[in-house]
Amino acid sequence: MSESQPTVEVLESLNAQDTRALSRLLAQLSATATFDEARIRAVVDNEATEIFVARVAGVIVGMATLVVVPLPSGRRGHVEDVVVDESMRGRGIARNLLETMTTIASKRGLRTLDLTSRPTRESALRLYESVGFVRRDTATLRFEP
Repeated sequence: MSESQPTVEVLESLNAQDTRALSRLLAQLSATATFDEARIRAVVDNEATEIFVARVAGVIVGMATLVVVPLPSGRRGHVEDVVVDESMRGRGIARNLLETMTTIASKRGLRTLDLTSRPTRESALRLYESVGFVRRDTATLRFEP
């Protein structure tokens, strides 16, 4: 793959090449993540969600999802599914994605932009903090129906 600079954009539509790239990225994100093209299309089409992608030479090499919800306490955002292709890691691609998302969050007047990460992912946590995210003294709880 070319060593050109990555570009970050919001995914507006889905073609066959993008579909293959997103499937490959989801497999690297989590052993339990499964690719579902209809679900990706639903995320692209939903006004509350945006998939930010990083491209190098036109090929998607990283992604992150922004979810924005209006709440009684204000409009808040959450970052989900941050992943960079293993062959492209260490090149600032995740930083580019996150800096783009934090800029968008500021421009849109979001009250907060949150993300979660396992405590064992120290390098990821350092990256998130270097972009401006602050660790909070909170517990994450999950219900799985």
